[in-house]
Amino acid sequence: MGTTLTDIASLAGVSPATVSRVINSKPGVSEELRENVVKAIRELGMSPDRLQRNGKKPVAIISPDLVNPIFPEYVTTLTTLLAQRGLLSFSCSYTLAGVSEEQYITMLQDQPLTGAIFLAGSYDTLDTPSDTYDPLLTRNVPLIFLNGAHREMKGVYLGTNNSKAMTMALRHLFDLGHQRIGLLLGDRKHHPSVQKYEAAERFFLENHIEHPSAMTIWTTYGFESGQVAAMELVRQGATAIACANDQLALGSIRAATVLGLRIPEDISIIGFDDSPSMKYMTPSLTTIRQPLPQICRAAVSSLLASSRGAATDSQHNELLFDPELIVRESTGRNRNA
Repeated sequence: MGTTLTDIASLAGVSPATVSRVINSKPGVSEELRENVVKAIRELGMSPDRLQRNGKKPVAIISPDLVNPIFPEYVTTLTTLLAQRGLLSFSCSYTLAGVSEEQYITMLQDQPLTGAIFLAGSYDTLDTPSDTYDPLLTRNVPLIFLNGAHREMKGVYLGTNNSKAMTMALRHLFDLGHQRIGLLLGDRKHHPSVQKYEAAERFFLENHIEHPSAMTIWTTYGFESGQVAAMELVRQGATAIACANDQLALGSIRAATVLGLRIPEDISIIGFDDSPSMKYMTPSLTTIRQPLPQICRAAVSSLLASSRGAATDSQHNELLFDPELIVRESTGRNRNA
């Protein structure tokens, strides 16, 4: 007679119901008990593949709301790449008025996971505690963090080189004769925006460009906030605006239109991301393209390597990818240069 659930349960010191939950990748079993069951299955001469008879453990993709079009593009690309590797994924989108990132992590802590990929989160904000991720880290769930800061916790950190991106944007505007360049950034504690700001300050210093503090505006990411902030930068005399994402740039274009300014004859605007449809806008948006396909491929490869035990318990790695300047209609030569 073959091995039964009772045999496995007796050897592992758990109930048959617990063995069933482990074999079927069901939640509600601690990592210690799960490991005991797996060990018992091996000792009884059974293949650990039994644990995957209902399919491989899924991958969680955790992101802010999907209003910013770059996030759906990340989700679509990651979902496709994971499916090609035989992995099912599901998306958890958090909002200010709905479920928070921390609540999702709590819900995920007992789920069987191959890993979790974060598109944004508290890790990308300065002075925020890192213990938010402890429920997953203590279970040794491989974590991949995109578009954020390198923090002192286990995980792989992937993203665009924000410093190089801002320098690239400013060099383009400077070469077009612009020196009154407004900076339209995200939250003051958002690490990617801080990196862009610091790179901009270095660029202005190295090129002997005076840049008063009023020419930098920190705001929330979004079309409306971009429009309001851009109007202030125009009042400050900006002939060009470098934005921290495409949504802010679209808000800036709207502000210029409301004020009766022509783009790029009167003001130039450059974004960041190269979100889908930016080339179809009127005017089409000059922007800095994130190498999204390369980032997503690296994220999936890193996740699979970590899930196979290629990463050590203390490992935390960072890999930055080079951006690309995409020149379209929203930037032009400064007529007064």
